[in-house]
Amino acid sequence: MERVLLGLDRRLDLEAAGWKVGAASEAIRLAEGVPGPSPGRIYRRSVFPSGSRIGSEYFINYRLCECEFAFELGVDFRARDKPWAEADVRVGIESLLPAIEVGDSVFEDWYGASGFFGTCLDNGGGAAFIEGPRTRQWQQLDLPAASVDLYLNDYYIKTGKGSAAMGHPLTSATWLLNWLRERGLGTVAGEVVSTGTCTGHCFVAPGDSVRGDFGTLGVVDVRFD
Repeated sequence: MERVLLGLDRRLDLEAAGWKVGAASEAIRLAEGVPGPSPGRIYRRSVFPSGSRIGSEYFINYRLCECEFAFELGVDFRARDKPWAEADVRVGIESLLPAIEVGDSVFEDWYGASGFFGTCLDNGGGAAFIEGPRTRQWQQLDLPAASVDLYLNDYYIKTGKGSAAMGHPLTSATWLLNWLRERGLGTVAGEVVSTGTCTGHCFVAPGDSVRGDFGTLGVVDVRFD
């Protein structure tokens, strides 16, 4: 799976905006039948500001919306022998931003494909990324307890917590950076790491609008044409 994912990234040769962590939540891993989290690329061409309308040309089968906490990196995390600790990652973060990650796959059966890492093979299922407002003074926030409310077409759907991302979004980001490090890869300042869904899976359709309300951190919203 890893060879396919990284090989696909090399062959596409698209401008990268960062990385995302898929299946960071134990509930998602159980639903998808996978043993652990999986990474995926965030590409610059499919990063949108909050309030955007996204056309159908960006998707094949799905518009799977997930509300996530993401970090913008302020330093390079190059490959090295020594593992990154959460303390290393914390001091290297420029800002925190609420986000909606939109998943898609060439496989018509999302959960049926998961048994053999189908969506993991397909860039971790990553298709689009919607950015909310950045916050630099985030270090004192209780991110595991931070909540996000998900709305579909202005109807409340569910509430999630930051703890869904491996117990702490910072833990998830550290896992991703070490996954890259172990493969001789790294990140550069300015890239974003999205840490995994806090609200589970929300499949939507063309014409729908989705909003993630992250409280004091702000709101992220998107509409699908």
